Amino acid sequence: MQLIKVHGSENDFYMLDATKLNRQLTEDEIKQLAINICNRKSGLGDGADGLLWINKSEHNNVIGKMRVINSDGSEASMCGNGLRCVARYLAETNHQQSFTVETMEADLPVAKMPSLAAGVETYQAHIAPVSFAAKDLGMHVNNEADTLIDQSIAELDTDLKFTAVAVPNPHLIAFVDEETINGDYLGELGRYLNNKTNPVFPDGVNVSFVRILGKNQIFVRTFERGVGYTNACGTAMSASSLVSVLLHSDQVSNNTNISVCNPGGMVNTVVHHSVSEDDYIDLIGNATFVRTVEINLEDALTSNFEHVTINETNEQAAYEQFIQTLQTA
Repeated sequence: MQLIKVHGSENDFYMLDATKLNRQLTEDEIKQLAINICNRKSGLGDGADGLLWINKSEHNNVIGKMRVINSDGSEASMCGNGLRCVARYLAETNHQQSFTVETMEADLPVAKMPSLAAGVETYQAHIAPVSFAAKDLGMHVNNEADTLIDQSIAELDTDLKFTAVAVPNPHLIAFVDEETINGDYLGELGRYLNNKTNPVFPDGVNVSFVRILGKNQIFVRTFERGVGYTNACGTAMSASSLVSVLLHSDQVSNNTNISVCNPGGMVNTVVHHSVSEDDYIDLIGNATFVRTVEINLEDALTSNFEHVTINETNEQAAYEQFIQTLQTA
């Protein structure tokens, strides 16, 4: 079988087109495959944050289906960085530049966009649905409201104020200073809130710290459910952009291009917030194909990585050059 190592803002994945496999895999085999190849220490190459599983869709006017299996074998309801990479694969396979992809919660529009820089393939993904309701977040907090918006959480015993939003996977967001965003308090919160014994998010939650850098510029660092620290999380950057517009509209604007920096690079977002219509976010960023890997399926299912064929694409060099321009700007 052929795997493609891909990334969006260095949030990296192995991508597999299941329609090309000689046999269908069971759910247990899909989970085990993700665990085996994505392990950072004993996996395939340098591992990955997760597995992007592409298959046919039975929905009308939908070109394909994406599933996201995290490195621990759990399944995410959505992944913005992964969706851009899947969009590119389906665009090049089907010779289309805009279409719809089925995800767990919704069929989402995607489109090829002008490149962020030379050699950096760029795609836009529609991030939705959006909900602030506790039931959609799997959230349990001791307040009378059904939502958590710019409030402290007594169970966490911290001075930070949080906003919780599902897009559709759950996110907990706090605005912090530079020292806090660079420290390990994010990791402490993330590890606690993704332990099933915690009383607030027993099913886990993506935790992000956000710092406003300037007009329509933010920095987001994320501890991702099922992964841990990640270079970038597309839905976290989308959710953080939305919350920035809601709470800091004097600095971050609705219906305007927002520059979102992250440890792995930068994306652009456009928040579409309305009191009369459902919110959604456009997520625009790289969809980089790093290498192709040929491996026997049965070997991968038993963590035998001795016999693989690897072909580099040289796209990573272009992406790294793009990152250097951000660092010197």
